[in-house]
Order: sequence, then C-alpha cells, then structure tokens
Amino acid sequence: MIYLNLFGGVLLLLYGIKLVNDGLQNAAGPRIRSLLRSLTSNRLTAVGAGAFITGLIQSSSATSVMLVGFVSAGLMSFRQTLAVILGADIGATLTVQLIAFHIGDYAVPLIGAGLSLFLFAKRINLKTIGAGLLGFGFVFLSIRIMSEAMAPLQQSVLFKDVLVVLVGAPFTGIILSAAFTALIHSSAATIGIALALAVNGLVPLDGAIHIVLGANIGTCSTALMASLRAPAEARRVAWAHVLFKVIGVMLLLPFLPFFERLVSYAGTEPARQIANAHTLFNVIMAFFFLPFLGLFARLLVKLVPESPEGKTFGPRYLDDHVLGTPSLALGQATRETLRESDIVREMLIDSIKVLQVEDQGLITAIRDKDNLVDILDRQIRLYLTRLSSSTLTEVQSRRAVALLEASRDLESIGDIVDRNIMPLALKRITKGLMFSEEGINEIIGYHKKLVENFDLAISAFTGNDSDLGRRVLRNKEELDALERELTQAHLERLRKGLRESIETSHIHLDIIGNFARIHSLSTHMIYPIFEDPRGKGREETFVVAG
Repeated sequence: MIYLNLFGGVLLLLYGIKLVNDGLQNAAGPRIRSLLRSLTSNRLTAVGAGAFITGLIQSSSATSVMLVGFVSAGLMSFRQTLAVILGADIGATLTVQLIAFHIGDYAVPLIGAGLSLFLFAKRINLKTIGAGLLGFGFVFLSIRIMSEAMAPLQQSVLFKDVLVVLVGAPFTGIILSAAFTALIHSSAATIGIALALAVNGLVPLDGAIHIVLGANIGTCSTALMASLRAPAEARRVAWAHVLFKVIGVMLLLPFLPFFERLVSYAGTEPARQIANAHTLFNVIMAFFFLPFLGLFARLLVKLVPESPEGKTFGPRYLDDHVLGTPSLALGQATRETLRESDIVREMLIDSIKVLQVEDQGLITAIRDKDNLVDILDRQIRLYLTRLSSSTLTEVQSRRAVALLEASRDLESIGDIVDRNIMPLALKRITKGLMFSEEGINEIIGYHKKLVENFDLAISAFTGNDSDLGRRVLRNKEELDALERELTQAHLERLRKGLRESIETSHIHLDIIGNFARIHSLSTHMIYPIFEDPRGKGREETFVVAG
C-alpha cells in the first residue's frame, strides 16, 4: 500500500501541475504573450517580465517554448529572450514555495472551489481559473498523500541507505534528478517529491539540494525538444536555457557547502529550506549571468550555427509552436501567404519581359518559381488545416478560410503563367514571331494595370481593408472593359491585314485572355473582406510581424 499510495500521489501531483499550467495559461491568454513581447526593452524589465509571467502560468518550460515560438516567428530576437529566460526560472519557483507552506489542509477546499468554477461557471475565463485552482488543490493533496505514505519508511534503514547512495553524491543525485525531470517534464513535480522525502527525514538537506539542481537542468528538455525543427535562432533560445542551468550548476558545485549553510539560515523546516534553495539558485544565477548576456549570445551563435539544410526552400513563417495561439498562427500564415504573393508577382513582372526579348533562360526561371509557389501553397494549406482543429472564433475561422482561398488563387495564377503564358512565349521565340508595335504596347499597358490591381488586392486582403477592396472592384470593371477594347482593336488590325497581327493573332488573344483570368483571380482574393458584416474586421487582431 505504501508504494501504491506513492505511485498514486506522484500521478496526482503530475496531473495537478498540468491543470495549473494549462488553466493559468489559458486564463492569461494572448495578453500574457503580448506582455512578454512588449516588456523586453532592457535586461532588467525582461527579467521582471519573465519572472512575472512565469509566476502567473507556473511553467518555465511553457515560457521557454513560447519564446522559441516567438523567435521562430520573427516576433522577438534571440538576444531579447536571454534575460526573459533568467526571469522565467525565478518565477517558476513560486509553485515550490507555495507547496513548502503548510497548506495541505486547504487542498480539499481548493479542489471544491476549483471544481465549482470549472463545472458551473459560464465564462471561459472563470472556467480556466477554476481549472488552475483545481490543479493547485491536487498538487497540495498529492504532497500530503506522499508524505503520509512515506512516513512508515522512516523506520526502514535500507530505504534510507539506498536514497543516500542515489542522491547523496552530487553528480549521481544531479544526473538522476535531471533524467527524472526530463522524463516527466516538470521540475516542480521532482522538487515536490523531494519535499515529501525531506519532511519525513528520508533525504538530508545536501541530497535534497542535489535533486533541486538536477531538476533545474532537466526542465530544459521541453524547450529543447520543441526547438528541434525550428530555425537556428529558435534553437539558440532552447540551448541558452540549457547552458544557463548547466553552467550555473557547475559553478555552484565547488561552493555547495557554503550554499547549504546559506539555505539552512534561510529557514529551519526542511520543506522551507528546499524551496528556498530552488529560489536562491535561480536568483543567484540571474544576477551572475545578467552582465554577460552579450558575450553569452555571441557564444551561442557560434555553438548553434545556421544549418546548411536550413537554406533549402520551404516555409519561413509557419511555426508549429504558435498553433496554440490562433491569432498569432493566422498572422504567421498571412506572412507566408504574402511571401507566396511576392514570388507570384515576380512571375507576373517577368511574364511581360519574355514577350519582348529572346530569352529562353528567363522562361525556365519563371517556371522554376512556380515550383516554389506550389511548395508554399501546399504547406500553407497543411498548416491552416492543422490550425482548424483548434477552437477558433468565428472571425478566426473566416480568416483561415480566406487565407486558404488566397493561397489557392495565388497558386492558380502561378499555374496560368507557367502552363499557359510561358508556352505562348516559347512559341513566339522558336517561330521568330514579333508583335506589331501597337499590339505589344497594348499588352504592356494592360499588364501594367493588371500588376497595379494585383498589388492593390494583396494590400486590401492583408489589411482586411474594405475601402481598398472597393477600389480593386472598380479597377476590375475598368480592366474588363479594357480587355474588350484590346480584343476589338486587335480584330481591327486583322481586318486591315497587318502582317505582324496576323502572325501573332492566336498568341496575342490568348495572352490577353490569360491576363484577364489572372486579374479575375486577383480580385477574387478580396471578396472575403465584404463577407464580414462588421466592417473592416478590426474586432480581432492577427499578429503579423516584420
């Protein structure tokens, strides 16, 4: 029964900490993320922001993963995150400090209050706060369960001897604690177990400190795994967290006896001493590293260089780490769609050049760009499909659909240039055909207006701007009329028997027709703006950085 109770207590502790983290993070919402990005103007405010925010959401791992996502998305620089990481490690000690107080007797009232809010509150924020309170109740109850289960083990000399061997030696205790923390993804849970052991006299203070130091190293594993597929800047964030902890522990090891005396002065009860050791280590580490952050950043740039495979073409902004924040994920999808539109625009610009010069290499280059557009379109669709599995507001759902349609329209424009216009350009070159001066000038003029309205449509779509959208629609009517005029003008030249017009008639009319199709697709992108009855769609912000 002792071991069953211990096992149940550990599981309850892990579940309670998960509820605390999830509940408080959901309650904090986008405001926390906005605060995290804004309070990094200098190192001290960044440390304070990291400590405050992690104190609220009670997870330094969550803060680190959030930072990895921000750096991947280009919303923060790697250097900005270093001071925030130091602050986050301080804020994460709050849970252990709360556990160290004798509030196990209040576990059941906390569970009752949290469960009442979670089950009966109608507002989402109150439900998430209820989940957080429920989690705290489970954490405190689990500590009491484990402490009561371990009480009989005080009489077991063998159990004490095994624990002293495992955690009494600095390196053994630190490594085992780090491995256990990495496995369960919670330093608070590991230290909570150490508290239960220490309260029952099963682990001396020095062994408990070794567990605390190992737990601080092991908690870095979550951010490290989250950064594996991220850009080099984001990987540096995760490795910064690891190096801060490892170097901090290595520097403290020679001074462990002094540190133990300092901790013993800071409290008399074992639980309070362990909690204080956790807090003191992170405070000392923050003050030690703060003056050297510039040097530390340069070191990490050398240790984690840009990988060669990172230079291959692919999505630049579609970051999986921000899928949990729909407004941010939609902003990143918008950035990637804008990147796709830039490539399509280059294709459009070059498509008029191949009608004027004899350059088959330019045709090949344009067709190669269509392959890039196809890659981005496929990745944007997959990203938005994954995002749609999250709980989205009505506004967010409309934006996701609009982005899907815009990406499809851009991919279709690329296909028209690649599969329709380029073969016509190649046919003109291989047959040595030349447009009449009047004919090519008409095509150039139409193309210029087409590109101008394409740019206007992209701006209207990105800004969800109905005023710009109405300009696009007015321009569409003008271009439709111009297409008819140009077709009529070409037919008039045919009736006059102009040789160049007769030779290029098929190519000329097909190019005008394909440009018209491109213009139609460009205009189609702005229609979702007018589907929102509330105007310009300003009721929600989609974060687009850069």
